[in-house]
Amino acid sequence: MKETQIGNAKLQLVVGDITDQDTDAVVNAANTRLAPGGGVAGAIHRAAGPKLWEECAKLGGCETGQAKISKGYNLPNKYVIHTVGPVYSGSAKDPVLLKSCYINSLSIADQHGIFSISFPALSTGIFGYPVKDAALVALDAIRDYLLKNTKIKIVRMVLYDDASYNIHVNALKLLGLD
Repeated sequence: MKETQIGNAKLQLVVGDITDQDTDAVVNAANTRLAPGGGVAGAIHRAAGPKLWEECAKLGGCETGQAKISKGYNLPNKYVIHTVGPVYSGSAKDPVLLKSCYINSLSIADQHGIFSISFPALSTGIFGYPVKDAALVALDAIRDYLLKNTKIKIVRMVLYDDASYNIHVNALKLLGLD
């Protein structure tokens, strides 16, 4: 684990399973319907149980870059924050939309009194965002948010494997956060 202090909060990088985190909330790399699927979304829905999909079906979907919140059900987390990252296209809007996923998720966390939150590396799976580029956007967005007036104490990036972890550790160095 790599940990760095940003403002009054700790940013943690870990290799692990997003469904097995001890934070108040976990972020779902959702699709626009908030439906169970593959990757992170499938894992979160399977671990949370069918009541998560029942609640998500009533939330009216979610636009790319936006975020919505639900209960965590059978997960160890009280809440799931669902956000829809961009499908990578190489356009100038990709980093803007990806940054808004992190900012909107953290904002919802603050609104609901959430003090700790775990993120996957949004958009880097089936959505095809290059991990190095996504890591820089994610960590920059998290830093910017944590330097504002927030009650959040822990932001954890839960990375799928050592390669992704190492890319994120390097991104911390590039951003001067290590």
